[in-house]
Amino acid sequence: RPEVRNAFNEELIAALSALFADPQGARAIILRGAGASFCAGGDLAWMQRAATYTHSQNKADALNLAHMLDNCSRCPAVVIAKVHGAAFGGGAGLVAAADVAVGIEGCKFAFSEVKLGLIAATISTVVVDKIGRGHARSLFATGEIFGTDKAYDIGLIHDKATTDEEAEEVIQKKLKAILAAGPEAVHKSKLLALGAPFTLEETATKLADIRASEEAKEGIAAFLEKRAPNFN
Repeated sequence: RPEVRNAFNEELIAALSALFADPQGARAIILRGAGASFCAGGDLAWMQRAATYTHSQNKADALNLAHMLDNCSRCPAVVIAKVHGAAFGGGAGLVAAADVAVGIEGCKFAFSEVKLGLIAATISTVVVDKIGRGHARSLFATGEIFGTDKAYDIGLIHDKATTDEEAEEVIQKKLKAILAAGPEAVHKSKLLALGAPFTLEETATKLADIRASEEAKEGIAAFLEKRAPNFN
Protein backbone atom coordinates (compact mmCIF):
# COMPACT_ATOMS: atom_id res chain seq x y z
CA ARG A 1 0.00 0.00 0.00
CA PRO A 2 2.66 2.55 -1.04
CA GLU A 3 0.11 5.33 -1.50
CA VAL A 4 -0.38 5.37 2.29
CA ARG A 5 3.19 4.34 3.20
CA ASN A 6 2.05 0.73 3.72
CA ALA A 7 -0.13 1.67 6.69
CA PHE A 8 -2.08 -1.16 8.32
CA ASN A 9 -5.77 -1.72 7.69
CA GLU A 10 -7.93 -4.79 8.20
CA GLU A 11 -7.00 -6.32 4.84
CA LEU A 12 -3.24 -5.89 5.18
CA ILE A 13 -3.26 -7.27 8.73
CA ALA A 14 -5.27 -10.31 7.59
CA ALA A 15 -2.96 -10.95 4.62
CA LEU A 16 0.20 -10.76 6.73
CA SER A 17 -1.32 -12.92 9.46
CA ALA A 18 -2.24 -15.64 6.94
CA LEU A 19 1.23 -15.52 5.40
CA PHE A 20 2.98 -15.88 8.76
CA ALA A 21 0.64 -18.66 9.90
CA ASP A 22 1.28 -20.70 6.76
CA PRO A 23 4.36 -19.72 4.72
CA GLN A 24 3.67 -22.74 2.47
CA GLY A 25 7.05 -24.35 2.92
CA ALA A 26 9.14 -21.20 2.54
CA ARG A 27 12.29 -21.22 4.66
CA ALA A 28 12.45 -17.41 4.93
CA ILE A 29 10.22 -14.39 4.40
CA ILE A 30 11.69 -10.98 3.55
CA LEU A 31 9.48 -8.03 4.44
CA ARG A 32 10.06 -4.94 2.34
CA GLY A 33 7.96 -1.79 2.17
CA ALA A 34 6.90 -0.60 -1.28
CA GLY A 35 7.50 3.07 -1.97
CA ALA A 36 8.86 5.63 0.47
CA SER A 37 8.52 3.75 3.77
CA PHE A 38 8.52 0.36 5.46
CA CYS A 39 5.24 0.93 7.33
CA ALA A 40 3.72 4.13 8.71
CA GLY A 41 1.63 2.31 11.33
CA GLY A 42 -2.16 2.33 11.43
CA ASP A 43 -4.13 3.71 8.51
CA LEU A 44 -6.01 6.82 9.68
CA ALA A 45 -9.21 5.82 7.86
CA TRP A 46 -9.08 2.42 9.60
CA MET A 47 -8.56 4.08 13.00
CA GLN A 48 -11.45 6.47 12.35
CA ARG A 49 -13.71 3.50 11.67
CA ALA A 50 -12.50 1.82 14.84
CA ALA A 51 -13.52 4.88 16.85
CA THR A 52 -17.15 4.10 15.98
CA TYR A 53 -16.94 0.41 16.98
CA THR A 54 -18.42 -1.06 20.12
CA HIS A 55 -15.97 -2.16 22.80
CA SER A 56 -16.28 -5.80 21.74
CA GLN A 57 -15.74 -4.88 18.08
CA ASN A 58 -12.69 -2.81 19.00
CA LYS A 59 -11.26 -5.67 21.06
CA ALA A 60 -11.75 -8.13 18.21
CA ASP A 61 -10.10 -5.72 15.77
CA ALA A 62 -7.15 -5.16 18.11
CA LEU A 63 -6.78 -8.91 18.61
CA ASN A 64 -6.32 -9.35 14.86
CA LEU A 65 -3.22 -7.13 15.02
CA ALA A 66 -1.95 -8.91 18.13
CA HIS A 67 -2.38 -12.33 16.48
CA MET A 68 -0.62 -11.12 13.32
CA LEU A 69 2.44 -10.07 15.33
CA ASP A 70 2.39 -13.33 17.29
CA ASN A 71 2.15 -15.30 14.04
CA CYS A 72 5.18 -13.37 12.80
CA SER A 73 7.18 -14.26 15.92
CA ARG A 74 6.23 -17.95 15.70
CA CYS A 75 6.29 -18.31 11.92
CA PRO A 76 7.85 -21.59 10.72
CA ALA A 77 9.94 -19.48 8.33
CA VAL A 78 12.56 -16.97 9.46
CA VAL A 79 11.12 -13.47 9.03
CA ILE A 80 13.61 -10.81 7.90
CA ALA A 81 12.57 -7.15 7.92
CA LYS A 82 14.39 -4.82 5.54
CA VAL A 83 13.53 -1.38 6.89
CA HIS A 84 13.73 1.92 5.05
CA GLY A 85 11.98 5.24 5.48
CA ALA A 86 9.49 5.30 8.35
CA ALA A 87 8.51 2.49 10.72
CA PHE A 88 6.02 4.05 13.10
CA GLY A 89 3.59 2.55 15.61
CA GLY A 90 2.50 -0.87 14.41
CA GLY A 91 5.19 -0.70 11.73
CA ALA A 92 7.85 -0.52 14.44
CA GLY A 93 6.00 -3.37 16.15
CA LEU A 94 6.36 -5.46 13.00
CA VAL A 95 10.11 -4.75 13.00
CA ALA A 96 10.22 -5.96 16.61
CA ALA A 97 8.28 -9.12 15.77
CA ALA A 98 10.64 -10.09 12.94
CA ASP A 99 13.43 -12.56 13.69
CA VAL A 100 16.03 -10.46 11.89
CA ALA A 101 15.81 -6.73 11.13
CA VAL A 102 18.15 -4.74 8.90
CA GLY A 103 17.80 -0.95 8.91
CA ILE A 104 19.04 1.38 6.19
CA GLU A 105 20.65 4.69 7.12
CA GLY A 106 18.06 7.45 7.40
CA CYS A 107 15.26 5.29 8.83
CA LYS A 108 12.87 6.91 11.29
CA PHE A 109 11.25 4.89 14.06
CA ALA A 110 8.64 5.88 16.64
CA PHE A 111 6.13 4.31 18.99
CA SER A 112 3.90 7.22 18.13
CA GLU A 113 0.60 6.03 19.59
CA VAL A 114 0.58 8.62 22.42
CA LYS A 115 0.55 11.42 19.85
CA LEU A 116 -2.88 10.16 18.79
CA GLY A 117 -4.12 9.64 22.34
CA LEU A 118 -3.54 5.90 22.05
CA ILE A 119 -1.17 3.39 23.68
CA ALA A 120 1.17 0.79 22.17
CA ALA A 121 -0.76 -2.04 23.79
CA THR A 122 -0.98 -4.75 21.13
CA ILE A 123 2.63 -4.29 19.98
CA SER A 124 4.00 -4.08 23.52
CA THR A 125 4.50 -7.84 23.89
CA VAL A 126 6.97 -8.04 21.01
CA VAL A 127 8.54 -4.60 21.55
CA VAL A 128 9.29 -4.92 25.28
CA ASP A 129 10.72 -8.38 24.67
CA LYS A 130 12.98 -6.90 21.98
CA ILE A 131 14.25 -3.65 23.50
CA GLY A 132 13.61 -4.15 27.23
CA ARG A 133 11.43 -2.34 29.74
CA GLY A 134 13.70 0.66 30.22
CA HIS A 135 13.84 1.72 26.58
CA ALA A 136 10.17 0.86 26.07
CA ARG A 137 9.06 3.04 29.01
CA SER A 138 10.88 6.05 27.59
CA LEU A 139 9.92 5.59 23.95
CA PHE A 140 6.30 4.62 24.63
CA ALA A 141 5.78 7.62 26.91
CA THR A 142 7.38 10.23 24.65
CA GLY A 143 6.45 8.91 21.22
CA GLU A 144 9.71 10.48 20.07
CA ILE A 145 11.19 9.80 16.65
CA PHE A 146 14.60 8.10 16.61
CA GLY A 147 16.94 6.98 13.86
CA THR A 148 18.76 3.92 12.61
CA ASP A 149 21.69 4.26 15.00
CA LYS A 150 19.52 4.35 18.11
CA ALA A 151 17.34 1.52 16.81
CA TYR A 152 20.53 -0.54 16.48
CA ASP A 153 21.84 0.49 19.89
CA ILE A 154 18.64 -0.56 21.69
CA GLY A 155 18.32 -3.82 19.77
CA LEU A 156 15.24 -3.02 17.67
CA ILE A 157 17.28 -3.79 14.54
CA HIS A 158 20.18 -6.23 14.33
CA ASP A 159 22.17 -4.81 11.43
CA LYS A 160 22.69 -1.39 9.81
CA ALA A 161 23.40 -0.60 6.17
CA THR A 162 24.29 2.67 4.47
CA THR A 163 22.56 1.83 1.18
CA ASP A 164 19.79 -0.38 -0.17
CA GLU A 165 22.40 -2.49 -1.97
CA GLU A 166 24.36 -3.04 1.21
CA ALA A 167 21.18 -4.07 3.02
CA GLU A 168 20.50 -6.64 0.31
CA GLU A 169 24.03 -8.03 0.72
CA VAL A 170 23.48 -8.38 4.48
CA ILE A 171 20.16 -10.15 3.89
CA GLN A 172 21.67 -12.54 1.34
CA LYS A 173 24.30 -13.57 3.91
CA LYS A 174 21.51 -14.20 6.44
CA LEU A 175 19.59 -16.27 3.89
CA LYS A 176 22.66 -18.34 3.07
CA ALA A 177 23.10 -19.17 6.75
CA ILE A 178 19.42 -20.01 7.19
CA LEU A 179 19.27 -22.27 4.15
CA ALA A 180 22.41 -24.15 5.24
CA ALA A 181 20.78 -25.09 8.55
CA GLY A 182 18.18 -27.71 9.39
CA PRO A 183 14.65 -26.26 8.95
CA GLU A 184 13.24 -28.01 12.01
CA ALA A 185 16.20 -26.89 14.10
CA VAL A 186 15.82 -23.29 12.90
CA HIS A 187 12.13 -23.15 13.82
CA LYS A 188 12.66 -24.80 17.19
CA SER A 189 15.55 -22.43 17.91
CA LYS A 190 13.20 -19.48 17.33
CA LEU A 191 10.68 -20.97 19.75
CA LEU A 192 13.47 -21.70 22.24
CA ALA A 193 14.38 -18.01 22.37
CA LEU A 194 10.72 -16.99 22.67
CA GLY A 195 10.01 -19.43 25.50
CA ALA A 196 13.12 -18.96 27.65
CA PRO A 197 13.98 -19.22 30.47
CA PHE A 198 13.52 -22.96 30.95
CA THR A 199 14.38 -25.27 33.81
CA LEU A 200 17.44 -27.51 33.47
CA GLU A 201 15.10 -30.49 33.01
CA GLU A 202 13.24 -28.73 30.20
CA THR A 203 16.44 -27.83 28.34
CA ALA A 204 17.72 -31.39 28.59
CA THR A 205 14.41 -32.77 27.29
CA LYS A 206 14.35 -30.38 24.33
CA LEU A 207 17.90 -31.32 23.30
CA ALA A 208 17.25 -35.04 23.77
CA ASP A 209 14.12 -34.82 21.62
CA ILE A 210 15.87 -33.19 18.66
CA ARG A 211 18.98 -35.37 18.93
CA ALA A 212 16.76 -38.32 18.04
CA SER A 213 15.34 -36.60 14.93
CA GLU A 214 16.28 -37.61 11.39
CA GLU A 215 17.39 -34.05 10.70
CA ALA A 216 19.91 -34.09 13.55
CA LYS A 217 21.20 -37.52 12.56
CA GLU A 218 21.76 -36.27 9.00
CA GLY A 219 23.43 -33.07 10.18
CA ILE A 220 25.89 -34.88 12.45
CA ALA A 221 26.62 -37.57 9.86
CA ALA A 222 27.31 -34.93 7.20
CA PHE A 223 29.68 -33.07 9.52
CA LEU A 224 31.64 -36.23 10.31
CA GLU A 225 31.72 -37.22 6.63
CA LYS A 226 32.80 -33.69 5.60
CA ARG A 227 29.88 -33.17 3.20
CA ALA A 228 26.92 -30.84 2.90
CA PRO A 229 23.89 -32.09 4.83
CA ASN A 230 20.82 -33.16 2.88
CA PHE A 231 18.12 -31.27 4.74
CA ASN A 232 14.63 -31.55 3.24
